[in-house]
Formats: sequence, structure tokens, C-alpha cells
Amino acid sequence: MKVEELKKVIEILREEYPKLKAPIEKLKAHKKGDPFRALVCTLLSTRTKDETTAEVCQRLFERVKNWEDLLAIDLKELERLLYPVGFYKNKARYLKELARQIKEEFGGEVPSDLEGLLKLKGVGRKVANIVLVEAFGKPAIGVDTHVHRICNRWKLVNTKTPEETEKALTQILPQEYWMDFNRLLVAFGQTICKPQKPRCDVCPIRDFCNFFKLSQTS
Repeated sequence: MKVEELKKVIEILREEYPKLKAPIEKLKAHKKGDPFRALVCTLLSTRTKDETTAEVCQRLFERVKNWEDLLAIDLKELERLLYPVGFYKNKARYLKELARQIKEEFGGEVPSDLEGLLKLKGVGRKVANIVLVEAFGKPAIGVDTHVHRICNRWKLVNTKTPEETEKALTQILPQEYWMDFNRLLVAFGQTICKPQKPRCDVCPIRDFCNFFKLSQTS
């Protein structure tokens, strides 16, 4: 897929996004553009379905409103609130350490730059980039398994890891498209371009897709 084709694909996905009713939208509703919520939700979403994360976040935010609440809450209670997200015990410890770091090292505020976010416990590039976009409105590309898989299916990149995909995308994707990219591709990957048995029959961008074209010749 060429960059000019990709621009057309992004415009189509923007139009289709409301119709997809993807699980990612349920999770985004809990973030509300707030740095605290955005960081907590995004961290909890790793290796967990968005539907599950959204339910846990709703329960968690009824009990925990800010970093001070996270510092104060008992670890076992926090673990119970986070269940059944993946690795919930690890994530409970991460959140406690995050709260301490943000209070002691960042004056109680979530850092608004990549370098600062990557210093936080449990925060990798994907989480940091999504927080930059959703909490601070800064251009970044959060690459999760959906983005990595789809970009390779499209032959937009030829990479082995999400980190390699992020690096490649920042070199070929115009920055004006960075903010939307994760949201659009995750929704598309959750509903149509699935890991197993992608729904090519209803795909709105299949005419641009190398994966679909190859499947028609095999």
C-alpha cells in the first residue's frame, strides 16, 4: 500500500468508525481526556480486551478518583478492583508505584512528554504514545497488536515487532494522521480485520488491501 492510498484508507475508516461500534469506544468513554484516567485505563488495557478493561475502569473510578486515592488504597483491595484484567496483581503494584512516582518525581501531574512517561513503572512506548494523544493532544502513534498486524497485512511496513512498526510509521505516515491512527486501526481490527478469519467480505477498504488481493489469487 502506497502512502497516497493510505490517506484515502484513513478517510474511509474515519467515515466508518461510528458504524463499527468497536469495544475501544467503550474504553475511551472512561478516559474523558483526563491524564489520570487516560494513563490508568491504557495501562490496564494491555493484554486485556477493551470490553473487560472498560468494566474494570468503571468500577475502579467509582472508588479511586486521583493519585492520592491510589496511594491510600490497600493493595489487596486494588487487586480485587482490577480483576479480571490480565496480570491484575502486577498492574495493581504498577499503579501503586505510578502514584508514588507521580507524586514524588512529577509534582502530582502526569508527565506530558514521552521521556517522562517512559520513566513510569509499567509504561512502555505504546502506552506512553496513546496517553500523549488522548490526554495531551500531542501527535504520536501508539502501536499495539492490531496496528502492527494490519500495517503488515497492508504491506505498508515489513516489521517483526510493534516497536519496529512505530519507527517505520513515523517515517512514512504524515504527522497529520498520527492522532487518529491507533483509534481507527484498533476499531477496524476489533471488528473487521481480525487476527483470525478477517471479514474481507464486508471490508470497506479491501480494494486497497494487498492481503485481500493475494487471497483472491490463491
